[in-house]
Amino acid sequence: MKRVLVMGGAGYIGSHTVQHLLNNGYEVVVADNLIYGHREAVDPRATFVRADLLEPASLAQVFKQYPVDAVVHFAAFAYVGESVTAPEKYYFNNVIGTINLLHAMLVHGVKKIVFSSTCATYGEPHYTPIDEKHPQNPINPYGRTKLMIEQIFADYRRAYGLKHIALRYFNAAGAAADGSIGESHTPETHLIPLVLQAIRGERPEISVFGTDYDTPDGTCVRDYIHVEDLALAHRLALEKLEEYSGCINLGTGLGSSVKEIIRAAEKVSGRACPVKYAPRRAGDPAQLFADNKKAQEILGWQPRYTDIAEIIRTAWNWEQNRRY
Repeated sequence: MKRVLVMGGAGYIGSHTVQHLLNNGYEVVVADNLIYGHREAVDPRATFVRADLLEPASLAQVFKQYPVDAVVHFAAFAYVGESVTAPEKYYFNNVIGTINLLHAMLVHGVKKIVFSSTCATYGEPHYTPIDEKHPQNPINPYGRTKLMIEQIFADYRRAYGLKHIALRYFNAAGAAADGSIGESHTPETHLIPLVLQAIRGERPEISVFGTDYDTPDGTCVRDYIHVEDLALAHRLALEKLEEYSGCINLGTGLGSSVKEIIRAAEKVSGRACPVKYAPRRAGDPAQLFADNKKAQEILGWQPRYTDIAEIIRTAWNWEQNRRY
């Protein structure tokens, strides 16, 4: 398997995966509509094509012009709050768009796909760490679209022989170690870049929602996984598609609280972070972190970044030298 199509390869995790695949001998075609992605984030060694999941003709042209062995699928709308207020946008793009992609794949004889899924398919945790057997009951349309797609893959496997691995991420974080690419969302909703931007004076403060959770310091605990570890997992998944189809968690198995993130960011940057404490937000569980044994066993994957300060250091380097 040498030529891979990366849908959404101009986005945050997609661009890091493209770079990783290229560094490991793959030929990569990137397709992105650039609604949220950044053309500057695409490694110049990759072939870039502008295409949209909701434009079947553009997808067909990509597969016709660039025969590929497999697809890595990142292309999705991913703002949880927006999915609640604009569910139609999410069901059209994420679900119907993926069906369009699968149709183009089948027409052109491509039956291998690695999919960017999410821990949001689990909903409120019944227990932690969360393993793949945890009940799936997403609490927002974004999570429901990802769960629907996982179910579609299972149906396509039975009917058409689709080989698929859905990777359920926890909290992606960090940036390329060399500072070449990093996280850049508009609007930004992820905690680590928000904290770093507050430290840099680009935001007036960081809001901490809730200090009375049943956690060691009263703030929410999350599992932060470095984006380069995610990229590695996608390559390993591509290489396991002949042997395995199904769903795999990606997380460090470790949790960091909001206050721990702020303290680590202050230590890395050498600057204070302005903080405003606010009431809890509805729907924020106290703790979310992964059981990653399945990723270790099936993919042979081990996260290299397990120190939250090291993850934040790469993000801080990117924030100070942002290119897009």
